[in-house]
Amino acid sequence: MVKAIFFDIDGTLCSFKTHQISKATKEALFELKKNNIKIFVATGRGKDGLSVLDNIPFDGYITLNGQYCFTDKKLIYSNTMNKEDLSILLDELKQHPFPCGFTTKNDKFFNFRDYRVDEIHEITKNDNHPEKDCCNIINEDVYQIMAFVNEEDEKKLISKMKNTTSARWYPTFCDLSPLGGTKVKGIDYFLEYYHIPLEETLAFGDGGNDIPMLKHVKISVAMGNANDNVKAISTFVTDDVDNEGIVKALKVLNLIQ
Repeated sequence: MVKAIFFDIDGTLCSFKTHQISKATKEALFELKKNNIKIFVATGRGKDGLSVLDNIPFDGYITLNGQYCFTDKKLIYSNTMNKEDLSILLDELKQHPFPCGFTTKNDKFFNFRDYRVDEIHEITKNDNHPEKDCCNIINEDVYQIMAFVNEEDEKKLISKMKNTTSARWYPTFCDLSPLGGTKVKGIDYFLEYYHIPLEETLAFGDGGNDIPMLKHVKISVAMGNANDNVKAISTFVTDDVDNEGIVKALKVLNLIQ
């Protein structure tokens, strides 16, 4: 029996083509709630990127890949970047500059923008934040960083930032997050908050940053447009986001009519 479902946003709930949640998916989400199933967002986006949810009444929000988790009424969990690791990153940026998007509680900005940042904004419509001097970021609470580096440079960076983890769902960048704060952490906090066992959970995802979440829940569904490594670890694969993959999977699982 499924009592809690966790949904990634980009490429899962929200189409990369329309940048919206389909009408059929919205109706399915409301039907889940009528059936007393809790629904949650589990995304790399911050609070500023949730307008795409179009006021759907989710029971909780796992944002910034697990660093900031809340309901409409209460903060459930928050986690910020290690200051020493931030200092290491700033030194790296001085020696080998690359675009970084810094997310604080109420703000997001880039040290500088280039074609890579513009490209990802064209995909997400959620990364049009301004440029700003990042020299004083060490004095702020940072929840997540978009680092526009390739996989080889990502590994080098993470080897130096001992209190930081990384996740990637697109070739040109990775998300840097505090070690220990993941979508999995957010899931566990919400299950404890609502008194739901892990055996009654389901999750949908499509990107590399969804893999820990999909491995953690009882039933995992990869979107048809998901990366092959995501499909490989999932319980089953549904259709693409643009072909109502979520709706089809929920019907197969007899969670909606």
